[in-house]
Amino acid sequence: MSRRCQADALANRAEAGNASASKIPPWSPPWKNSSPRSPVAIRNRRCAGPAKSTRQLAEALVEQGYVIGHTTVAELLQHLGYSLQANAKTIEGKQHADRDAQFQYINRLTQRHLRRKLPAISVDTKKKELVGHYQNGGREWQPKGQPEPVNTHDFPNPKLGKAIPYGVYDLARNEGWVNVGCDHDTASFAVESIRRWWRYMGRKAYADADHLLVCADAGGSNGYRPRLWKVELQQLADETGLEITVCHFPPGTSKWNKVEHRLFAHITMNWRGRPLVSHEVVVNLIGATTTRTGLKVKACLDTSIYPTKIKVPDEDINNVNLKPHNFHGEWNYTIKPRT
Repeated sequence: MSRRCQADALANRAEAGNASASKIPPWSPPWKNSSPRSPVAIRNRRCAGPAKSTRQLAEALVEQGYVIGHTTVAELLQHLGYSLQANAKTIEGKQHADRDAQFQYINRLTQRHLRRKLPAISVDTKKKELVGHYQNGGREWQPKGQPEPVNTHDFPNPKLGKAIPYGVYDLARNEGWVNVGCDHDTASFAVESIRRWWRYMGRKAYADADHLLVCADAGGSNGYRPRLWKVELQQLADETGLEITVCHFPPGTSKWNKVEHRLFAHITMNWRGRPLVSHEVVVNLIGATTTRTGLKVKACLDTSIYPTKIKVPDEDINNVNLKPHNFHGEWNYTIKPRT
């Protein structure tokens, strides 16, 4: 039987006792005849009222005198080409005019460093995690009927606090370093994480390097606006003798930062369904993360205190040996050692 015949048969079933199937009012959402991405469609979706289940739709039709059940409503909707769907995150906000040009600029600098066998890293802070017997997303194999017990609420434990993983991903070697903080996500914490990566992983792998490329988001502790980020990078450059080039992704494009899907995504998969009961457990689970492509991860616990709301005076920022690039110098710049 063709779809048209099936729809007619279902309509006849719905109209049992009524004059004819043609009396069933055509049902469609108010945005059906407009582009789903148009402003009109977006406005209509916001004003379309509460969601209607098949039972509610059937009750509304019964109130109008039709004889129909919720199962028939569901079948009719399916034959009309409808299905239950979640929202799709496809509408992006306002983008910078040089968004793509900045991506290309970052790619050129990255490829240049990789060809010269110089370190190029992608950095960011992972989502803060509650430490304790809290629910962790995902499922893990357990004896049947014996799920891992966790708290019924997500109120932070003042004694345990949170875990703040700051990740450093080596683009050439497919290696990750995660510095797990216990205090605040500040620019000092971000640069200390890079410092520890260089001390324990980077310096050994790039013994002859004199340049370092850092790819970071536009905001947060490693954003292009905080003065403290640049002052701390200057101290790192002085300590290591490295010329540190920083390239920030355009605002609103953090999902394209490689540390997100080459490191953080695998960490999340590795600890799915497991309560992060202590900072030591967090560090161990991160360090045990591997992939079929050979990802290796090392992690350490950072118990240092990182104060917030530190004001950097003009004198300190003026002493930073920073050279902005010709293309978007606010996003792309090099900090050279002062000695």
